[in-house]
Parts: sequence; C-alpha cells; structure tokens
Amino acid sequence: MTAFEDAAAAVKTLTYNPNNDELLALYGLFKQATVGDNTTAKPGMFELQAGAKWGAWTKNKGMSKEDAETQYIALVESLKAKQ
Repeated sequence: MTAFEDAAAAVKTLTYNPNNDELLALYGLFKQATVGDNTTAKPGMFELQAGAKWGAWTKNKGMSKEDAETQYIALVESLKAKQ
C-alpha cells in the first residue's frame, strides 16, 4: 500500500472525531487526489451537504494529484496526533 492508501485507511479508524471543516478538507483533498479537478455542476442551493462537499473539492482546483495526496497525508497525521 502507498502512504496515501495507508492514510485513507487510517482516517476510518480515528478515535478523534474531526470537526466539519476537517472532514470537508479531507473530502476535498481525497477527491482531488483520486479524481482530479472537479468538473461536476454545482448542486442546488437546498442541497447543503452536497454544496459543502462540492466547494471543498473545488477549492483544490488546479492542485496536482501528488500535492493533494501529500496534503491529505499531512492532514491525517495531524488528526491522528489529536487522538
């Protein structure tokens, strides 16, 4: 397994409950690392959760998959340190 895959697995076993901002950052970086730039249409204004996730992913537009992986791993490590 790669370091990114290890971090993705570790995030599922955290005893610390990340706050919403941390969860959105994890989501956005994961999607950028695995899919690349967000090319989906923005969800409707009443789809609050979908809109937040869309924004978290779109915030990373232009970031390389490698940079997203590196930042994701660093974020997971910082969350592990809070346990």
